[in-house]
Amino acid sequence: MSEYDNIRVGKLVLKGEKQKGKKRKHKSKKVEDVPKQDIDSMKHGNWWKINKIEEVTGPVAIEFGNHCYVKALDNGLFTLGPPHNEGEGPSPEEILTGVSINERKVAFKSGYNKYLRVEKDGMVTGRSDAIGAMEQWEPAFQDGKIALQGYNDCFMSVDDEDDAIVAKDRKAGSNHVVNIRSQTVKQDNPLKDEPVEEQGSIKQIEVNYVKKFQKFQDKKMRISKEDVKELEKAKEKGEFHEKLLDRRSKMKADRYCK
Repeated sequence: MSEYDNIRVGKLVLKGEKQKGKKRKHKSKKVEDVPKQDIDSMKHGNWWKINKIEEVTGPVAIEFGNHCYVKALDNGLFTLGPPHNEGEGPSPEEILTGVSINERKVAFKSGYNKYLRVEKDGMVTGRSDAIGAMEQWEPAFQDGKIALQGYNDCFMSVDDEDDAIVAKDRKAGSNHVVNIRSQTVKQDNPLKDEPVEEQGSIKQIEVNYVKKFQKFQDKKMRISKEDVKELEKAKEKGEFHEKLLDRRSKMKADRYCK
């Protein structure tokens, strides 16, 4: 082996030139790591896709296709608005207000404070001041898709000739599939994993357990009059449920007490 083979070859550094340190590669969050629903909402200006009827409340937008929303006109009619760029949400005239009626039906109010209804000819209009049978819509959820059925048992769609919003077809097809989007902030219950009886203040928890276990032969609920501070101390010591049972046993009205 020649002497040249033992020489470590490096980068040529000119006189007066500072040698740059090696760049550290920072691990960036991959797109794959972001939940699909979050990516979808970001593409629509943080308007997320509704998946349950109880979420149809407050500001909503009805999307046909991709980035095209139902748009209210000042004459009480509706049309399909122009496509938005990725990252944009609906325009003000494309924002409706969702109103819950019952566990199956909802209503929509336009920015002109008029409720959407289906006319006899199948046209969808926004000229009603109150909610009646004709202003009620039933979202049909199936396989992650939604179609909106009007009072006439027909599904909302876009007319091919003039982009007007109509409800004329009794069978739902691909042209009836919509996305109902919302910008309402989702509220997560921090106690959702806790038993129902143990949600609330210490005093409320005791009432919850009394309601669950106490016999109501005389229709009178008996709650211990002892200080609830005893329960707070018992909870810190890990003796909370034993203390609750003891307090109920003293009232002699519990089917699981002595």
